Amino acid sequence: MWYVSTRGMAPRVDFEGALFSGYAPDGGLYMPEELPQLDRETLRQWSVVSYPSLVKELCSLFIGPELIPRDDLNDLIDRAFSRFRHKEVVHLSRLRNGLNVLELWHGVTYAFKDLSLCCAARFLQYFLEKRKKHITVVVGTSGDTGSAAIESVQGAENVDLIVLLPKGRCTKIQELQMTTVLRENVHVFGVEGNSDELDEPIKAVFADVAFVKEHNLMSLNSVNWSRVLVQMAHHFFAYFRCAPALDLHPLPPVEVVVPSGAAGNLAAGFIAQKMGLPIHLVVAVNYNDIIHRTVQRGDFSLSEAVKPTLASAMDIQVPYNMERIFWLLAGSDSQVTRALMEQFERTGSVSLPKELHSKLSEAVTSQSVSDEAIIQTMGRCWEENQYLLCPHSAVAVSYHYQQADRRQPSPPRSCLAPASAAKFPEAVLAAGLTPETPAEILALEHKEARCTPMRKGDDWTRMLRGLIEDLSRQRQGRFRKAPA
Repeated sequence: MWYVSTRGMAPRVDFEGALFSGYAPDGGLYMPEELPQLDRETLRQWSVVSYPSLVKELCSLFIGPELIPRDDLNDLIDRAFSRFRHKEVVHLSRLRNGLNVLELWHGVTYAFKDLSLCCAARFLQYFLEKRKKHITVVVGTSGDTGSAAIESVQGAENVDLIVLLPKGRCTKIQELQMTTVLRENVHVFGVEGNSDELDEPIKAVFADVAFVKEHNLMSLNSVNWSRVLVQMAHHFFAYFRCAPALDLHPLPPVEVVVPSGAAGNLAAGFIAQKMGLPIHLVVAVNYNDIIHRTVQRGDFSLSEAVKPTLASAMDIQVPYNMERIFWLLAGSDSQVTRALMEQFERTGSVSLPKELHSKLSEAVTSQSVSDEAIIQTMGRCWEENQYLLCPHSAVAVSYHYQQADRRQPSPPRSCLAPASAAKFPEAVLAAGLTPETPAEILALEHKEARCTPMRKGDDWTRMLRGLIEDLSRQRQGRFRKAPA
């Protein structure tokens, strides 16, 4: 299995190359050169297996056995999920009025990022140990990626992790999950800016190819192919849990509602669809609605500013993974994709070609959800089910309630729930409900915290480069002191 850049100007790589690169050297994102097509019999066999087994089956299609033999792959995935709180790892809650909530948040940090990042970290360490290498991982986060990345690599000898978080724009719990991990290989910056702004110094550092190579840098943001790969399993699992029967011709459709920020879960759903999974995708966003405008009008352009909302992890203006979706819908045409993305990077505004827009609006339905609707949805779900939704999950469930109230016939529907309500007590209180906070989250309040400020007016790129150079120097010093 080979991977090519969506922009077509970089050499193809294997899974290991895609894992360690994040972005391709031409600024594009890696995608499989060919997508395996799944027949009815394969889908029938997969329909009865557990979530971890689904991840193993999917990964084995995209990671050659010459890179990770199947027994090793199975073992890495079992170890990745070993600390999840729910025995199923991912659980579908069936609630009143046909509401199905797919809980993706049973990992250590109570968010869906745990699923893909714990696998990505295992794959990384497998290759690092084999190659006797060290890397420095740089991650920008809008809330959950940082803590999941920290959880997956803290204490690892062959990985240093640098996290940039938007100070005061995550919830207090999200911030504490990052700043209270005082491990030697974890370094956290608190940035006076939003999550799009903190991505700028990261992109600037990664644009210096010689610097990246010299310091063995990589990113684990949602652009990394390994994360999209694992996230495909959410869609298969949702389908198998909600489809009425798999002996019908054609296979019955299931609607999957994806609350989205950077569009990683959405891209994963598109790929699953292209492989033959009969799902219809619905993307639900908050007030920051670039994806919604793109689906509705072909208007892929930045708003004047990111607006803070209750669904703060989705307060994103630049949904990187839309590039993967454009590439897929354009029939893997890297010239079209490159022209679109370079114009977007230059001007912040693109009007999709008519044919591409029509393919996008056929493939996915979209909705933008206000804070008011988020609060109403959280309240209604509690009233009807005594079930607390996080505000991001409420963005998806809001679409379900809108459809259910119309009483029109529709296929079964699964709403992806990316985080536990326990991480968002402020939003739960805003909805007039009582937060339920687990003891380990309450304990964060009393832990020592460590975070380096990046203030407005500071040179963020220089600060980031400086830390990376310091870490390399320290490592070389330790290496020289090590006994022969």
